[in-house]
Amino acid sequence: MTAAYDVAVVGGGLVGLTAAWHLAQDGASVVLLEAGDLGAEASGANAGSLHLQIQYPEFVKYGDDWARAYVPTLRFLAASIDLWQEMSEAVGEDLNVRVKGGIVVARTDEQMRAIAAKARIEASVGIVSEVLGREELRAVAPYLSDAAIGGGFCAGEGKADPLRATPALARAAMAAGVDIRTRTAVTGIARDAQGFALATPGGTVRAARVVDAAGARAAECAAMVGVPIDLGGFPLQVTVTEPVAPLIPHLVYSAAGKLSLKQAPNGGCIVGGGWAARVRGDGGLATDPANFAANMGIAADVVPGLGQARALRSWTAWVNGTPDWRPIIGEAPGVPGFFLAIFPWVGFSAAPMTGRVVADLVLGRAPTVPLEGISVLYD
Repeated sequence: MTAAYDVAVVGGGLVGLTAAWHLAQDGASVVLLEAGDLGAEASGANAGSLHLQIQYPEFVKYGDDWARAYVPTLRFLAASIDLWQEMSEAVGEDLNVRVKGGIVVARTDEQMRAIAAKARIEASVGIVSEVLGREELRAVAPYLSDAAIGGGFCAGEGKADPLRATPALARAAMAAGVDIRTRTAVTGIARDAQGFALATPGGTVRAARVVDAAGARAAECAAMVGVPIDLGGFPLQVTVTEPVAPLIPHLVYSAAGKLSLKQAPNGGCIVGGGWAARVRGDGGLATDPANFAANMGIAADVVPGLGQARALRSWTAWVNGTPDWRPIIGEAPGVPGFFLAIFPWVGFSAAPMTGRVVADLVLGRAPTVPLEGISVLYD
């Protein structure tokens, strides 16, 4: 027999699990369909950064006009980081959420001017980034290189543990009654007067509404109902060092090159920043040695104390991205009952609020965070 549910969620990462959890808590019957294992893509393989400020490389690359169009999304990220800080208690497990601030480290006057310009745009939506001179920066972050002449400090940024978050959310969702099916790829979606029929290797699943939370594969899912999305998958890599003594309480970036750097509770330092992984001939991913060396070099240049730390392992992930960086959240135009849950590039940071807002919309409520100026579907 064909199983029938109020809502089918496609994608078993943090967004899909959070949406399914909230929907089930509010009384909906929910099935979650994941093609592989829960959190096996970006949700479990990212660096665990909680981003709030406009990303410096993109600000320099795309300019003020892009930043002004993007900056309303920071309100959404701020609300999502607030939820991150509540989530450990909500799911009954410590997710190692720490909000100690993020620093963009500058080495030139030109970089300092860009940091200051970015901070002014962030302030337009209430996000405070302090511009620090050399001595002010040294007082906040004495572990940085003497070559740092200043930086931008955003107190609302932090980190969480992606390896703990997805399993914890999965347990919470199952406890709320969500039917979670892993290794169940959705191969087709048909729409009729009763809702949607989702084809899977295990048979057809029927649902009155569908949430597309498929991450880097969200465009493929949306295309099944005739909705085009300008979304791509980007292969990135991350590295962790051996544990070292407590050194870095902040999320650290470099204005001189791509870097995100933080220290885990066990002392390991997690080094990322958007460096590309290598795509193998079979479509799988492998660490790119040249990008690994460059990424680690920048980290040691910014924080000299890492110069003697050994790298333990590197891993890869597909991350979803859109050209303008703006979220695609809401009911798909022309397809009633089909909801998109896509927050590109910094989806880990945005996941708790993305899941909650999509659950609001599916249940016919006003979204917890208004989406005007944030989601492209509300322009």
